[in-house]
Amino acid sequence: MSQTSMAQPVAEQSLQHLTLNKWFTYSGGNFIPVNDIPDKKLGLFSIAFAGDFERKHVIQIIEFLDKYNQTVTAICQFQPDLGLAPALCFYAQNAEQAINPLALQEFSSSLDCQLVQVATPPNLYEPGLLVMDMDSTAITIECIDEIARLANVYDEVASVTALAMAGKLDFSESLNQRVAKLTGIEKSLIDDLKSVLPLMPGIKALCQILKQHQWYLAIASGGFVPFAERVQELINLDEVHANVLEFEDDKLTGKVLGTIVDAQQKAVVLESLQQKLGLKKAQTVAIGDGANDLVMMAQAGLGVAVHGKPKVVEQAQAAICQGSLLQLLYMLAIPLNEKPSA
Repeated sequence: MSQTSMAQPVAEQSLQHLTLNKWFTYSGGNFIPVNDIPDKKLGLFSIAFAGDFERKHVIQIIEFLDKYNQTVTAICQFQPDLGLAPALCFYAQNAEQAINPLALQEFSSSLDCQLVQVATPPNLYEPGLLVMDMDSTAITIECIDEIARLANVYDEVASVTALAMAGKLDFSESLNQRVAKLTGIEKSLIDDLKSVLPLMPGIKALCQILKQHQWYLAIASGGFVPFAERVQELINLDEVHANVLEFEDDKLTGKVLGTIVDAQQKAVVLESLQQKLGLKKAQTVAIGDGANDLVMMAQAGLGVAVHGKPKVVEQAQAAICQGSLLQLLYMLAIPLNEKPSA
């Protein structure tokens, strides 16, 4: 770096002069305000967040997108919530093909930020639907693995869980295999674990904000009803769908009752709720971390991998690879002049 560049004032390098929620073009090293608001039905929105952005990052992202024939036509700096740092949104009006999320992840890691692409983004300020996985999504643990840990069969169960989450074993088959290994476990162990469920960072704040804007919140989980109902209490969900464990004499029988909530059933839950609520597909969001969430995520208007395995990140429309789930707001609150006036 030249001495001239090193001596460049911070104000010139930073983006502080960019007015929040206003759209600009970038040309000849200058940000030029524009009057036209991007059309959410056209093109792609690339959102860079969780980074300390300077002008050089804007240039690097524009150049990266250009390599994929995505010409940036407008840029906006926005901050959906005071609990989040400002993010940058790059709009490419004529872009049609999204970049592989793994390629986005690799590039954004070099900038020490996260980068996602969204087409037809949901609008936070209209009623919507969020359906979430539970284990390793709404909470930080896999409940069945923790039950197994308490029962000293952790290694046997966790190995099957890993195969299922990576898509290498049919979920229903894996669930029956794992639950069978829990035969004889006391109900009191389930109750003990239920009382100390660790929520995923940001999930409670996210749900509070969504509820303020009349969003309907649900869990569709391959986990179990006692834990889903506890999460429902903790973050004020509207309903939960999960698997029913059979007990006899306050001990697990090793069997699951009723319809198993597998990948297909999760998608059924999302579609039925969308119809019940009378929502456009664009106002439906699904989040999850495992292969059994992919069908549900594909069914939603926006499917987001949360701290997901590479296979899940690659097939999702977008991914939050680290940090708080409150960051989902970056994808729901792009400034498109759709926020109700005060």
